[in-house]
Amino acid sequence: MIETNVQTYNLGGELYLKMLSQGCARLGKNRQAVNDLNVFPIPDGDTGDNMCLTLEAGYAQASPLYGASLGEIAGAVSSGMLMGARGNSGVILSRIFSGLAKGLAGLKDTDTKGFAAAMETAVKEAYGAVSNPVEGTILTVVREGTDSAVPQEHESIEDYIAALTHGMEDSLEKTPEKLQVLKEAGVVDSGGAGLLQIFYGFQDALLGIENSEVARPAATVSKVDLSLFDENTELKFGYCTEFLLRLQSSKVDLDTFDEKVIQDYILASGDSVVFFREGTIIKVHVHTKTPGDILSHCQRWGEFLTIKIENMTLQHHNSSFAEKNEPVKRKEYGIITVASGSGLCEAFRTIGADFVVEGGQTMNPSVADFIQAFDSVPANNIFVFPNNSNIVMTAKQAADIYSKARIIVVPTKDLGQGYVAIASLDTTSGDAESIASTAGEIASGVVCGLVSPASRDTVKDGVDVHKGGFIGYRGSEVLCSSASRLDATLELCKALDAGSHDVVLVFGGSDSTEDEAAELCSRLGADYPCTEFMYNYGGQAVYDYTLILC
Repeated sequence: MIETNVQTYNLGGELYLKMLSQGCARLGKNRQAVNDLNVFPIPDGDTGDNMCLTLEAGYAQASPLYGASLGEIAGAVSSGMLMGARGNSGVILSRIFSGLAKGLAGLKDTDTKGFAAAMETAVKEAYGAVSNPVEGTILTVVREGTDSAVPQEHESIEDYIAALTHGMEDSLEKTPEKLQVLKEAGVVDSGGAGLLQIFYGFQDALLGIENSEVARPAATVSKVDLSLFDENTELKFGYCTEFLLRLQSSKVDLDTFDEKVIQDYILASGDSVVFFREGTIIKVHVHTKTPGDILSHCQRWGEFLTIKIENMTLQHHNSSFAEKNEPVKRKEYGIITVASGSGLCEAFRTIGADFVVEGGQTMNPSVADFIQAFDSVPANNIFVFPNNSNIVMTAKQAADIYSKARIIVVPTKDLGQGYVAIASLDTTSGDAESIASTAGEIASGVVCGLVSPASRDTVKDGVDVHKGGFIGYRGSEVLCSSASRLDATLELCKALDAGSHDVVLVFGGSDSTEDEAAELCSRLGADYPCTEFMYNYGGQAVYDYTLILC
């Protein structure tokens, strides 16, 4: 039970915003601890970062609506998290809050039983978002926590949240019993741990405790090259324009106003339109060359809460179409992939990628990042290669809400799968589904090995791993461990039977050196004279060497 002098029995929009604010603060304060609950012994944990950025995207969209109803606040949170979701944990978290929004829709406020019913909807929504739900994860924690917190007659919100967090604590502690990989690593589920921090924040808000601001993980933001738009540049791509408009009773009859009068104008004034209404709030996203005209028109009906306008020539500078400043010609097929490191990104562009979303392990792109990438590739069918199992769900969520082109996600799980699949992509059949299916089959047969520093002492797959050393692995299987990066790479090649392959592509990471790379190539050439090793500087983080065996 929570001991407090004042008990709350009705939850309104203002209090829900405070709960979200403290949920963000609690999770932000403990995000690194959540990151560290990584089953794999390398420094690539990013669950805490992903959940923190996802929740903050929801809070950022809802916070300007101070004074709105509970249903409006919950809807704005859900909308913001939908676009800001990163990684599997972030996508599932966004679905939990989507379920909450559905359960609270249309309500000015609610009591304990109403919030408990919304939590049940949240559980259903979260499970429905995963094709093959795995127990021992954040899904289990939210379900078992909700099942255990049965609201009692005349129970306060404080007492219900206390029971809910207690149930989540018990569930989280037992996750290793449900998932062997957690038991082997000696950790609890990181997503469940992150969710519990959010609800600890909810408790703080109800008790009047305010957590101080803490350092946040930086969202992936494209660098703006101002030279791409000088005094002689012609505006060809328009402005990405987003705003929240609050309808005003002094300007319209709120009960009878039909927002279609605004929607029709915006549809006629631009493209890539996202338009929806939540109570008296209208959310707009549009690409247009005349943002001023749209803003002036919309102000006839209300006043702006937030406005963001970006020149898309600068915003989409990674797109080859924008860089060349050529007229956009829509083609039949486009390719988008995900990679980090200047060398790897350039390598993907060289083999045919139209747009490289900069990201990967520890810097998962958001749904909004993918939407921006989709907008940057003028094609009727766009193939997306995420190259990371933790990014596939985000790419699919973005694909589900995009309507300007057909988006087909080829679920590549590593850089090797994506590289070979793109390099081998054959579109001559004219059947997008068949093309994607073939690409998926090719990707599944690719051998990709990785070398990374070890973040802790452990035994994984029968291999002794020591902090400060290096491990070589394929997928989730550790194949070797060594005190030096060079020796770990050589041992990995042996474990992967590099001599049975004609070509091995070697991408050096940001921490690799020219001297070390030269020695590596020399020794590999001597050990495997019938195999061609092609070295390139990739510049990727986390992975000191990425090996693609063809």
